[in-house]
Amino acid sequence: MSRYNLWLMKSEPDVFSWDDLVAKGALPEPWTGVRNYQARNYMRQMRLGDLALFYHSNIGKAVVGVMEVVATAHPDPTDTSGTWDCVDVRAVVGMPSPVALEPIKQARALRNMVLVTNSRLSVQPLRLPEFREVCRMGGLDLKAIDAARAAAGVTAGGGGETS
Repeated sequence: MSRYNLWLMKSEPDVFSWDDLVAKGALPEPWTGVRNYQARNYMRQMRLGDLALFYHSNIGKAVVGVMEVVATAHPDPTDTSGTWDCVDVRAVVGMPSPVALEPIKQARALRNMVLVTNSRLSVQPLRLPEFREVCRMGGLDLKAIDAARAAAGVTAGGGGETS
């Protein structure tokens, strides 16, 4: 069982895409611009090493990769009000095949996933079975996540394997 918290985080690919995150390499990227209290509060719960599915919203509507939290919640540099926070993330591994929203909605194992029940929320918690099922649907072997983290020199800082 995973000791990581697991999340799904959305970005509009014409604003910031999976490819943009991958291009950053090992450099952390602040996940800025979240302006929903529930989503902000979820980011405040994130710990170092937590994993998140990267979801392209609006255009593509698909899970396209796995990223990890590399800095916990801190003030969002794009916010002048002092209300909003962000976390920093880095790409871990891309999905061999993007997992589109429609198959997610049709999957019995994912019927209670927040993406299905509250699709507007931009930062969402995931349960381990949901994370595993989406990875399976995208052809991503969970061992590839641990291998990519090990290759990047990341230890199980969040607490354990995903498989």
